[in-house]
Amino acid sequence: MEETMDVTGPSRFPAGTSQIPQQRGERLRDAAVRYAEERHWDVLSGAWLETVDGVERCSCRTADCPAPGAHPTGRDWVNQATGSAVVVRRMWARTPRASILLPTGRTFDALDVPESAGCLALARMERRQVELGPVTCTPGRRMLFFVLPGAAAKVPDLVRNLGWPPNAIDLTARGDGDYVVAPPTRVGLRGPIQWARRPTAANRWLPDAQELVSALAYACGRERR
Repeated sequence: MEETMDVTGPSRFPAGTSQIPQQRGERLRDAAVRYAEERHWDVLSGAWLETVDGVERCSCRTADCPAPGAHPTGRDWVNQATGSAVVVRRMWARTPRASILLPTGRTFDALDVPESAGCLALARMERRQVELGPVTCTPGRRMLFFVLPGAAAKVPDLVRNLGWPPNAIDLTARGDGDYVVAPPTRVGLRGPIQWARRPTAANRWLPDAQELVSALAYACGRERR
């Protein structure tokens, strides 16, 4: 039986209408614990959303925060991330509404592309039965494909070998010193992070970036036309 990590409700990608659940403290904590326990991912509690005078604002109190309620809260955030479910529970006991951040460069890197290119590449790879890992979709219309660590160092050369200057297409890799925001975190009024492909037992073993870059680069290249 396939083990499905359903932490966000229905994905918006299958046919039909899906209802996105509101962000709740208990749901965030439970999702964060499951990431640590079931996927062995390091987890970090980030900023959160507060209601001030009837308006939702980021806990960092920056008026023009670029990622309200969805970013690290301290300079030493890299060293605060943990794979211990016990410590994760303590984090969310202190800040129940905290966003869920997953550092990259440890158990996975992430290939970051525009949503339109990501959907095209995802469909092509599924038709070709390419083994894929989890994939998130952000309210900023980006898609992130989880791959084995080390992708950030490989991607520029992989893209160059396909005939593209690395900075010519909108394909980047997040590795050491970076992070992704995990479902069901909500980014201000923009909406929640969602799974396009949920973490399951079937995709526990992540692909290498080389297995995905060709399809992603092709799709990103079409975006330029």
